[in-house]
Amino acid sequence: MAKIAILDEHIANQIAAGEVVERPASVVKELVENAIDAGATKIEVAVEEGGLQLIRVTDNGSGIEPDDCETAFYRHATSKITSGRDLFQIRSLGFRGEALPSIAAVAKVRLVSSSNDTGLGRVIEIEGGSLKLNEDIAAPQGTDIAVKELFYNTPARLKYMKTIQTELGHISDVMYRQALAHPEIAFALRHNGNTLLQSPGGGELLQVIAAIYGVNASKGMVAIEAEDLDYRITGFIGRPDLARSNRGGMSTIVNGRYIRNQGLHQAILRAYHTLLPINRYPLVVLMLDMHPSLVDVNVHPAKLEVRFSKEPELNGFVENSVRAVLNGQVLIPQVVRQTIGKGPNRSVIQEQFHFPAPPLGAEEGASVAGQTAAAAEGTLRPPGNGGAERDPGARSAGPDRGWAGAPAGGAPIGGAPQRSAAAFGAPAAAEGLTLRERGAAGAGTYGAAPSPAKPQGGLGSSGAAAYAGGAAERQPLPAARLQEMPEALYGSPAAEPELPAFPELSLIGQHHGTYLIAQNDQGLYLIDQHAAHERVNYEYYYEKFGRPADASQELLIPITLEFTPSESAKLQERLHWFEQVGVVLEHFGGNTFRVVAHPYWFPQGEEASIIEEMAEWVLSERAIDLAKLREASSTMVSCKASIKANQKLTPEEANTLIRRLAACKQPYTCPHGRPIVVSFSAYDLEKLFKRVM
Repeated sequence: MAKIAILDEHIANQIAAGEVVERPASVVKELVENAIDAGATKIEVAVEEGGLQLIRVTDNGSGIEPDDCETAFYRHATSKITSGRDLFQIRSLGFRGEALPSIAAVAKVRLVSSSNDTGLGRVIEIEGGSLKLNEDIAAPQGTDIAVKELFYNTPARLKYMKTIQTELGHISDVMYRQALAHPEIAFALRHNGNTLLQSPGGGELLQVIAAIYGVNASKGMVAIEAEDLDYRITGFIGRPDLARSNRGGMSTIVNGRYIRNQGLHQAILRAYHTLLPINRYPLVVLMLDMHPSLVDVNVHPAKLEVRFSKEPELNGFVENSVRAVLNGQVLIPQVVRQTIGKGPNRSVIQEQFHFPAPPLGAEEGASVAGQTAAAAEGTLRPPGNGGAERDPGARSAGPDRGWAGAPAGGAPIGGAPQRSAAAFGAPAAAEGLTLRERGAAGAGTYGAAPSPAKPQGGLGSSGAAAYAGGAAERQPLPAARLQEMPEALYGSPAAEPELPAFPELSLIGQHHGTYLIAQNDQGLYLIDQHAAHERVNYEYYYEKFGRPADASQELLIPITLEFTPSESAKLQERLHWFEQVGVVLEHFGGNTFRVVAHPYWFPQGEEASIIEEMAEWVLSERAIDLAKLREASSTMVSCKASIKANQKLTPEEANTLIRRLAACKQPYTCPHGRPIVVSFSAYDLEKLFKRVM
């Protein structure tokens, strides 16, 4: 007796529904994609009870011909492909012809559609796959389809639906992605009568981003546009301050279709490398256009996953394009306080960061001396005796205050007595010297305004070039704590015009031995000294790890390290990786290994701990490549070699640190992605002190 039989059409449709209709959001996605393929410019979605009670999608597209309305609910019925060759150049969002029959098999569906503006259309009603109504009806051009009581005839599926809010969240996510993928279409989403999304539909992607993520987020986005022979990228990428705790803010759109691709996500994250803290992800909307033959969208029932024919080339192109845009931005966050309530009882509830406009150009980046002196003569000078009755000691340097700032000429703001260089710990011989001579003598006046000829402190494009001439042009490193501070490895910004200039800063003091305080005519800047030194060291050591053979030195007394038996067995198979970064590690018997050579520039006293951390990293990685090993090693060494928090710096050390930071390729975040510099604009400070309301 034959055991193989052909399934009933109704059962086959229910099985197909299990592939296409996973939850209410799946229904919304399929119906909205049909509306987009129909050329709609306005799509409205109304749902009730998380979509389980009602999903209604209305559009003003081309509609369905009356004779095709019933046919559209047959399996594999489609107008979008006619032959097998069409599968290799799919341009529409839907093409398999399974959406409508799969939905109709597990719900009660009513379709009203008109393909012209005569006012005549067709209505179709189907319940559980059975046709109940098919007749003419008055209808405007477009399609109105309502899906009621989803999964009413499949209680097992209904049982595993999540809460209403969970299902609504999935529906909202689908609508957000469609709105981002098609900013030219006006989308609306309503749940139980409440509007959750309303996009303008004017074709401006930034307006859609504002409608979804908020106006503040849209202000932190940077436009991206790049093109090569195969691919074209447009869209917006978020500055690091918009980082999120999950990947939900990363939208990749290929030929108008939102897709999820791990390779593309990893390429984007590599472009943000060292700009984001661990477990933080960027807000990105990337739209990729390519020939349909380069992408296969027919590898997943829901068409969320695709396969690229030249994936390595695409990933590299995306990574380089995003990195190039980020490298062209000044990534200094500006502190903005948000408050709730009004009047004196209002409270600060959050601090957000946004990024200011690019810094002043070279012609505007003159010395701060004139502005500081004007401030001393203007609004900052108190009335009457000019502050002569103030306690002079209130502005002196102390263990908790750091160094006192002074405007041009050495006179403290507010008219406090003039302070000599000796007050900053400078030798008496430095009296009367110029700023450059004091720097050479190790007695820089910390907080004094820079001279127009040669800015002091952190340098922008002109300042970095002034210090690029060699050791004679640099201030000497005055203390052992900064003896590992490397010279700038990269040329002046003139050699790399795509990099924005770091703002020119005049040092004021140090707060709690942790943060350097600086200023310019744009406002006040706080610099995390550990993060700044870490960034300088990271770029230095990354360059050094690229030439390990030139730096490795043999040890007179080898360093011995102990590992567990399991670690020892695994480590013996990976010893060759250590040689790639200049460390010669040998098995010494049992669970003991010895280091017989390492780079000479390893921080003194930290060699063993650095190599132990490198071993832990090598043991923890499944797949190791040279680039990852080089980056991880640079991060480990730079952290060990950097000055720490609660560590006092002399003015000369602080000035050297800021100058070296300004010469870095990426001076805005440490290797772990934390910000190095934050700023308060002059306007923000005036608001804090109620000078402006």
